Amino acid sequence: MSLRLHWSAISDVGRVRKDNQDSGYAGPWLLTVCDGVGGAARGDIASSTAVAQLRRLDEQPTGEPEDLLGLVSGALHRAHDRINDLVEEDPSLNGTSTTATVALFDGRRIAVGHVGDSRAYLWRDGEISQLTKDHTFVQSLIDEGRISEAEARVHPHRNLILKALGGPGDVDPDLFLVDLVAGDRLLLCSDGASGVLDDSRLGALLADGTPDYAAVELVRASLEAGSSDNVTCIVADVLAEEQADVDPAYAELEPMLVGAAAELRRRPTRGAKPSGLFRARAGDTGELDPVPADVPDDVPFAIPSDPIDPEAARYAPRPPRRLAWLRPLFGLLVLGGVLWMTAAAAWAWSQDQYFVGEEDGTVVIFRGLNTDLPGVSLNEPYETTDVELDRLSDFDAGKVQEGIEVGDLDDARRAVDNLAARQSDTPTDATSDDPTDPADDPTGDPTDGATQQASQEASPAATEQATARASVRPAPPGPVSGTGVAPESR
Repeated sequence: MSLRLHWSAISDVGRVRKDNQDSGYAGPWLLTVCDGVGGAARGDIASSTAVAQLRRLDEQPTGEPEDLLGLVSGALHRAHDRINDLVEEDPSLNGTSTTATVALFDGRRIAVGHVGDSRAYLWRDGEISQLTKDHTFVQSLIDEGRISEAEARVHPHRNLILKALGGPGDVDPDLFLVDLVAGDRLLLCSDGASGVLDDSRLGALLADGTPDYAAVELVRASLEAGSSDNVTCIVADVLAEEQADVDPAYAELEPMLVGAAAELRRRPTRGAKPSGLFRARAGDTGELDPVPADVPDDVPFAIPSDPIDPEAARYAPRPPRRLAWLRPLFGLLVLGGVLWMTAAAAWAWSQDQYFVGEEDGTVVIFRGLNTDLPGVSLNEPYETTDVELDRLSDFDAGKVQEGIEVGDLDDARRAVDNLAARQSDTPTDATSDDPTDPADDPTGDPTDGATQQASQEASPAATEQATARASVRPAPPGPVSGTGVAPESR
């Protein structure tokens, strides 16, 4: 059964840009959309030149289905070469190129050729499917599973095109066949529409009305959704031959040329204002100069398209952070590591600190800090000495109880030796507790007083002997022997 196409095409400059760099063509055998790239390098010339080459395919094809693909591929290569020829003739056009999506119809199927990020969709039985795959950097990230479709719409590198007509090297388009049935509806559009409308929204707009109505509503919805680009949509219904014969609108159809391709034919100079069905709105800023794109290092070749207005980008949605919970977790781990290292360094430092203190009535050398935190001890006994606290003077005992700060372990040991040299042979409280005074004891031996006097007048040799045995526990109190001087009564 032979089929026919009932088509409509519309291109709008949009609400931001000054020039329309999209071009489109719709006829009985050919549908094509081209989106010019280059900004100041005249992307409108690239897209209109491509359409001028591609529209020559709009005649009834003959031959095998494979021949359709050859026709489409040849036309795309001719368009690519023609754009490069224009750049050689006029170096100011250097950098210009264009996307291209082509559908060549033979009455039963379409041969699709595709380069860049314009798209072709098929709406069938209430469901929409995307026929083409974008040649963009973000699409490569989607294919690798690194980002989602929603994230691609707001990705900072979403405007990097990996393939286009024009530019260095040869062109390698995607080529494939799609069989059609009566009732199908085709959509070819630039990224001004597909970049802001998801598949469900596109399907809803394609579900109703004539091709004219659907095309207008697609452009309107794209601009209302915030598209800052030119918007071009071509809608074509697939009709059975019998339907086309009785449809009066089909009999009046003529090929349609839209966008830059139509405007450049009408106006001899660049100064004429491009048409826009939805342009009559306040706030048109005109097209800004291109913003240099930050091409990732792992992309061998990319064409920055659709420069982003920095002021608009300030308020544009940002892609959602992937695995956002990792950032605070990483921060906590880093903070914990810093605290742990700080605590470890403080502990290591504290183990080199010493002081002289008291434990259970004995002078002890402690390692650590002479302080404690609630529930945490910052020191521990390191060496226990034979110096007893009750054999020290009140002054020395008080200093020991407060803790004697020293520089290192050797200083602590020297402090203990000094305390040992000054400790008495009897506890400081034992002398005060003795009620007996030899002078007052009528039964006492008068020689005891003389012995004590001799002890007080002992020679320096006795003092040295006392110092020599200072680090051992003293014997019980008793008379000094050996070095005392005898009383005169003896």
